[in-house]
This record gives sequence, structure tokens and C-alpha cells, in this order.
Amino acid sequence: MTPTPDAVPNLRPTARFMLSHPAHFIALGFGSGLSPRAPGTAGTLWAWLAFLVMQHWLTVTQLGWVIAASLLLGWWACTVTAQHMKVADSGHIVWDEIAAFWIILWLLLPASFFAQVVAFALFRAFDALKPGPMAWADKHFKGFGPRGGFGIMIDDVLAAFCTLLVLSFWKQWW
Repeated sequence: MTPTPDAVPNLRPTARFMLSHPAHFIALGFGSGLSPRAPGTAGTLWAWLAFLVMQHWLTVTQLGWVIAASLLLGWWACTVTAQHMKVADSGHIVWDEIAAFWIILWLLLPASFFAQVVAFALFRAFDALKPGPMAWADKHFKGFGPRGGFGIMIDDVLAAFCTLLVLSFWKQWW
């Protein structure tokens, strides 16, 4: 029997849970999602650091392929982890933040440190507040199974799109 989104409490995963399945390790952002406070912010910070390292080793095209693969891998990992946690969209699942923030940083290349800080702040605001399209996606794709995993990923991809939209307006006008 598949649990319903509202049927179980929001449990905090442990390191043992994270290491018990490759999907958990990925979905929990290699441990960044275990943060007791603001795991989404911790996951986004991890994404930023990982991107800074990757951009020294990979070309722009290779980064794009890594990001594309991370979206598909994340869909699977988030689907499995949500089912195992019995929580439709736990805040500790942070792969969605990681992949979405990579999209932002990739499309901003080259970007100053200031632009990256602004992107970080905007993305976190869109992700946390979930205005407009993010709220719609969060509401319509809640649940378990592939649809739920897609929902975990898509609201953050929409937050990335909105962040990029604001940054493009900012760049256009200033």
C-alpha cells in the first residue's frame, strides 16, 4: 500500500538512513540534507561549492550534460527516498535544490561573486516562499511514485527559472 502525502509525520533522516541506499545518499545531497536547520539552504550551499569545483574540471558543455543527468537521477532518487521516508516532500530531500541551483549557475556563466550571491538569495526566496508557479507545481504534483518525485524536482526547477527571469530583468535594466 502506498502512503498518502498527509498520512505520516515529517521525520528527520539519519546518517544511517542516508547510507542505506544510493538514492537516499543522492536525494539527501550527500549529507547536506541532514542539516538540522534549513536543509534546503545547506543543500543549495553544497550545490554552489560543488559547482565551483566542477567548473574547474569540466567544460560548459560537460557541465550541461552533468546537470541534465542530475535532473533524471534526481527524479529517481527523490522518488525512492520519499517513498522510503513515507514523506511526500521532506525538506531534507535537497537534490532538487542542488540540480536547480546548478542550472542557475550554469546559465549565468560567467558570473561575478556578487551575481552568484544575488542568485542564491533569489533562488532561496522563490524556493521557500513558493509564489505562483512554484505553489502550483507543489500542489499538483504532491504524492508518491514517479509523479511525486517529479513534483519534488519541478517546483525547484521553476524557482530556478523565476530566479533567472529576475536576474535577466536586473541585467537588462542596470
